[in-house]
Amino acid sequence: MSEGFTRHTLSFLRALKRHNDREWFRAHKAEYDEHVRAPMLATIERLAHDFRSFAPDLAATPHSMFRIYRDTRFSSDKRPLKTHVAASFTSRRLPRGAGAGLYFHLDPNTDREAWIGGGIYAPEPRELARIRAHIAVHHRRLHRLVNDPAFRRGVGALEGAQLTRTPRGYAADHPAAAYLKFRQLYAGRSCDLDVVTSPRFHQELLRTFRLLSPLVAFLNAPLAGAFPEPALDPIAALLRRSAARRVNE
Repeated sequence: MSEGFTRHTLSFLRALKRHNDREWFRAHKAEYDEHVRAPMLATIERLAHDFRSFAPDLAATPHSMFRIYRDTRFSSDKRPLKTHVAASFTSRRLPRGAGAGLYFHLDPNTDREAWIGGGIYAPEPRELARIRAHIAVHHRRLHRLVNDPAFRRGVGALEGAQLTRTPRGYAADHPAAAYLKFRQLYAGRSCDLDVVTSPRFHQELLRTFRLLSPLVAFLNAPLAGAFPEPALDPIAALLRRSAARRVNE
C-alpha cells in the first residue's frame, strides 16, 4: 500500500500543468498511478476505517476520488486534465454526490496548498429548501455547532454565498435570519504542502474532519426522502406518474 502523498505527487501535478494534454498524460500514466492515484486511494481506504468511529454515515470508497479528466463540453477552457487531486465523502443514505459531505484537495499549482473542509457547496433547490426549513426550527443547534470554540479555532467561521435578504417565506426578523440567508454552508482550513507530504497529514485530515462531521450530519438530517427512489424501468415510472396524477385530480 502507498505510504501517502510525497514530493513526487506535487512534482507530477506541477508537470501536468506544464504539459496539460492527453498524449503527455498517456506517456506518464504510470507515474500518475504511482504518485497521485495510489496515495489518494490509500488515504481513502484509511478514512473508510476511521469514519466508523465518528462519521459512519459517510462513504469512503474509490469513487470518492474525483476523476483527473475535466468536463470541457460547456467550457471555453479546453485543457483536458485537472492539475489538482481531490476527494469527497458524502452520505451513503443519499444519492451519490447529494447532500453535505467532507472534502479535501491538494493543489500545488493554483492555490499552492491543500484545503480540508466540509458542508454543502452547490445544493439543489429542493435540498436548500429542506435545509432552510430545518435551520428555521433548529437554529440554536446550528449556532452552537459553528460557534463551538474548538470549531472556530480549527476551521473558523461558517462560509458560503449569501442572499442580501431572508429567503421568501421567512420573516426578516426571524431568529435564524443570519443562517437562512446562506445559499452555501461550509467551513474548512488550508494546510501547507510540507504537511501534506509528511506523516502528520492524515492526522490533520482526521482532526479537521472530526470538527466538521457534526455540521455535515446537521445539514443532511432533513434530506432523507428528498430524492425519490428510482423506478425499476420506464414503464414503472410512467405508471407511478399516472397514479400520482389520479390522486391529485
